[in-house]
Amino acid sequence: MDAADLHDLTSAIGDRLYLQVSGWHLYLKDAGLAEALAIECSALVDQGAEIAARQAVERVQVPIGGGSSRLPLARLLPSSQLSDLEQILEDHCR
Repeated sequence: MDAADLHDLTSAIGDRLYLQVSGWHLYLKDAGLAEALAIECSALVDQGAEIAARQAVERVQVPIGGGSSRLPLARLLPSSQLSDLEQILEDHCR
């Protein structure tokens, strides 16, 4: 994936995907996590969109509590967001 494709993927992820905490939605672009997720997805996309999405959200670690702890992004995304990520990857990898 070249730099322009990675930038487009980062934008799509940042604009559509969000963390959900206590009913609040925090979009990944605002949380500063869109690029990290895009990089992980691009490294895994040759395995297919579904596998890439599932593995990438497990690999991206989200600092919480001032950075004293970390959780996998997968623990903070609603299941519908994982499906959206799979769709984004399918759209960007054709």
